[in-house]
This record gives sequence, structure tokens and C-alpha cells, in this order.
Amino acid sequence: MSHVLAAVAWPYANGPRHIGHVSGFGVPSDVFARYMRMAGHDVLMVSGTDEHGTPIQVQADAEGVTPRELADRYNRVIAEDLRALGLSYDLFTRTTTRNHYAVVQELFTGLHRNGYIVPKVTTGAISPSTGRTLPDRYIEGTCPICGYDSARGDQCDNCGNQLDPIDLIDPKSKINGETPEFVETEHFFLDLPALADALRQWLDSRDGWRPNVLRFSRNLLDDLQPRAITRDLEWGVPIPLEGWQDRSDKRIYVWFDAVIGYLSASIEWARRSGDPEAWRKWWSADAEGKDARSYYFMGKDNIVFHSVIWPALLGGYSGDGSRDGEPGDLGRLNLPTEVVSSEYLTMEGRKFSSSRKVVIYVRDFLERYDADALRYFIAVAGPESNDTDFTWAEFLRRNNDELVAGWGNLVNRSVSMAAKNFGAIPPVDPAGLTDADRALLDTAKAGFAVVGDLIARHRQKQAIGEAMKVVAEANKYLSEQAPWKLKGDDDKPRMGTILHVALQVVSDANTLLTPFLPHSAQKIHELLGGTGVHAPMPVIEEVDDLDGGPAYPVLTGDYTVGARWESVPLEVGRPLAAPKPVFRKLDPSIVDEELARLAG
Repeated sequence: MSHVLAAVAWPYANGPRHIGHVSGFGVPSDVFARYMRMAGHDVLMVSGTDEHGTPIQVQADAEGVTPRELADRYNRVIAEDLRALGLSYDLFTRTTTRNHYAVVQELFTGLHRNGYIVPKVTTGAISPSTGRTLPDRYIEGTCPICGYDSARGDQCDNCGNQLDPIDLIDPKSKINGETPEFVETEHFFLDLPALADALRQWLDSRDGWRPNVLRFSRNLLDDLQPRAITRDLEWGVPIPLEGWQDRSDKRIYVWFDAVIGYLSASIEWARRSGDPEAWRKWWSADAEGKDARSYYFMGKDNIVFHSVIWPALLGGYSGDGSRDGEPGDLGRLNLPTEVVSSEYLTMEGRKFSSSRKVVIYVRDFLERYDADALRYFIAVAGPESNDTDFTWAEFLRRNNDELVAGWGNLVNRSVSMAAKNFGAIPPVDPAGLTDADRALLDTAKAGFAVVGDLIARHRQKQAIGEAMKVVAEANKYLSEQAPWKLKGDDDKPRMGTILHVALQVVSDANTLLTPFLPHSAQKIHELLGGTGVHAPMPVIEEVDDLDGGPAYPVLTGDYTVGARWESVPLEVGRPLAAPKPVFRKLDPSIVDEELARLAG
């Protein structure tokens, strides 16, 4: 058994999340975490809402509310949507807790003490009309490196290079289109060049990463520059240094505090568990967490923060890098085992855009369709290693032709025939199994090693494809054996054997598909006469801030129960009832209806 950290990208709390978001960070991380738990590993899956920064401040001002009120609203919306999707977080929290503030300030202080955070006078952008600071990402212009005309002030999404707003050609404010003014201001910078050699040595030791992630990350090391980690801002974590901590106009930059959320959420989970030091089993690079593994899930626009900046923060705090130093009070901390980045999901050929209404939010989707229908589409056709287009026609086809006609049909006809003819799991004919019976049972059992290995290596498309091959083989077996033709008393033992084999393979296939389709997996478990929890689900709990701040909701759950990753022989004689359909067949008219909604 290993301690496995599933660290999931933090959704920004300025609005509800759309299906493009959850295809990158949500469903892939949950499939992995569920499988790892079923396989016997001790999993800690953490995340929360990212709630600081200028975008929250700007939107709150526009709506006439405080930043905290805006964050409160969307923290709850996002938590409810992720719960409905069945994402099995051990703790989904937020970055406005006092626990998070303390952990962020501890890492800042440790990095500063080790010499990796340095003060520097720099040029900052302000709005001429309001006098307020403009964050880098709110400035757009032409990239001076590749010529891309929509580069942001912090990074060019086309060539991936870090940028400074003042370097952009013809910079403009995204808020009101005006040309920003640049003024001198003092800030603290993370000295990334001093950590470059340690980062390169670590990246060179990585095995099995998706090639695009590793290649992109290594290329970034060639031109690392010191990066500002504070901003002229009122909304954020205070700077924990003498002369700075009481200033209302300077805060730690949101990108710095958000990545630390993985650690602070783990510490909060441990404190709530009754063992405040339990987090070390996943994080300590010393004895307690020496054999722990950590996997970070996100979209490709977040690679730089997880494969370069976050490891730099962890390494610098631990005393690695050209300036050495000593670990802080939290001790030496583990660097990521793997950064698991997904590509982009587009929608009907266009990039998701809330402002242009090219979007479908998770909440709206789940009001009309089942959660497992979305999870299946993301698993089988999502942007695992290439940009992928979501179309309503393809969603309809996948749902009706594969989920309903393939998997749902196998479950329904197997359970229906057994319930009608035996009322229970039928026995196997004493005469024994045929070669065809054994071949199908062997195929299903072999699926556990194959599918499990693929999920563990983040090849989820292949994994669910292998699981659905078992389903296809079982449907073929039923068609060839045709138990419905065996009507006489003499034929009943053979009919029972066929149906027993089919139901055993349904049970095995259901276990193989449980990480992908947990809602339907629970239903199928019960159709097979099973009791208790097969696929545990997250719940929302209202909690008090551990350090006296405002109360808030968290997403959590008990995942110590549920199915194991193995074939479990069915109990002969277990009662069966006539089944209800597990999946809903969708009317083709939904395509035109959804396209009409998209068109406005």
C-alpha cells in the first residue's frame, strides 16, 4: 500500500465551472483516486476554490458586493456542482481560511529566510482612469517573442513564455481597453534562476510523464526569470514580514498562494481528522512520507505553475537550490511525482467562452442529463492528450450507442432473464462450464490487471476502452449462447449457467467501470442483489473555520467503504428483481435544442 496524493487544480471562484473545466481537472483526477482507493492505496484527494486576486476584486466591485461575499457565493456553487458530478474529494476547501493564510505565510517566510525571495523595484501597470493596479493577466498585447496578438501580461499562451506587461507590444487593459501607465513599485520576487539547476535535475529524473508536459517544462528552464510574488492589491494574503504585514496595499500574489493550497488543504484535512500530523504521510520527504506519491491534475494552461513554480517553492523551502538553506518548520517537502495535464476541450468547434456564451455550465448540464453520461464522454472522448471537440451529436451517439445499447443493454437483459426465470442468481450446471463460458470469465478477470495498469499510468481513454471490450464480449456471448431459446426443463441447468456467467461478468465489468461511472455502478450493484455502499459519494458539510474565521462548506466523504479492485464471485441464490433501466436513452431532438441554446 502506498500513500497517494491526488492534487486537483483549484477552480477560480468568480463564477460557475463549465464542462471544459471539469474535463481537465475534475473527472480524470476522480477516476484515478477512485481506482487507487479500490486497489488498496491510502489516497488523499484535495483541492478547493481559489479566491484571491484582482479578478475577484474587479467583479465584486462591478456587482456591488465585497470580494468575500462573491467568493462565498461561488465557493458554494462550485462545491455543489462537483458533489453532483461525484468527485470524491477527501477535502475540497477554499483559500480564504485562516489555516491557508498561515501555511502560505510559512512557505513565504521559509523561502525568504533561505534567500529565494528577494525585494526588487519594478515597473507596475496602473489604470489611468481609476489609479488601481492592473494585474498582468488583465493586460493583453502582442507577444514580443512569437508575435501572437492576444498574449497576456504574465504569459503567452501561444509560445508558453513568461512575460512582463511592459514588454508587450501595444498593451491594452482587458477591463476597459485603455493603455496602462507603468510606474515604479517595490515587490518581492521568487528567484527562479537560483533554483533552475535543482529543477532541471528533478525534471531529468521524471519517468512516464506525458511527453508534451515534460518537453514544455524543460523548455521553460532555458529562460527562467525572477517572478513577482506580491502585488499592489487589497484582496489577498498579507505579506508576513516586518514593515509589510500591516500594509493594506500590498498582498501576496494569487498564483503563489493558490498552489500552496495543496499543502494547506492537506494540513486542514489532517487537523479535521483528529491527527494534526497525518498530512506528513503524503508530504514529508523524511521518514513518514518517504514512499508517498503525488499526482497533480490540471489543464495544460496550468503546467508552468505545477511543473516549474510549485516544485521551485517546495525545493526552496526545503533548502534545495544554489543558495542552500534549511527546511522550515514543516520540514523537507515532497516534490510532485507527476504532473498530469489534459489538453483543451472545445465546444462545437469553438473555444469555451463565458463572455461569448460558448459554454455549458456543469450545473445546467446536470439539470438535463445524468452525471455518468458526462463522465463517460470525458473518459472516452475527452482531451487526455489532444485538444478535443465536444459536440452534441457525438454526446448523443456515445450515450445512446455505447452506454445505453452496449453497457445498459447487457445489464438489463442479463438481470431481466435471470429474475424472470430464476428470481435469483442461478447456479452453475453441475456438468460444468464450456470453453466459451471459461473464455468470457477469463477475459473479465484479466481486465483488472489491464484496466488498472492503464488508469495508474493515466491512460484513461485506453482503460475505459478495455473495460468496454469486456462488455462487448459479454454481449456477443449472450447473443451466441441465446439462453432465451432454452425453454424446456432439461435446458434449464444450461440456461442457469449461461446467465450465471453473464451476471458474473456484469459484476466484474461494473467494478472495472466504477472509477468512471460511480453513480450507475452503485445502481448495478443493487440490481445484482448487492447491499451497502459500492461506490462512495462525496457530501457537503458545513464547518467552522479551525482558527476562528467565518464558517464555510467543504466537500468530503467516507471512502473507506466500497468495492475492491477484484473479481468477487456472485452468491448463488441472491434474490433478483426485475431491473429498471440504468441509463437514459436520449431523443435525437436534443441536438437541435442544445445548438439553439448555444446560438442564443
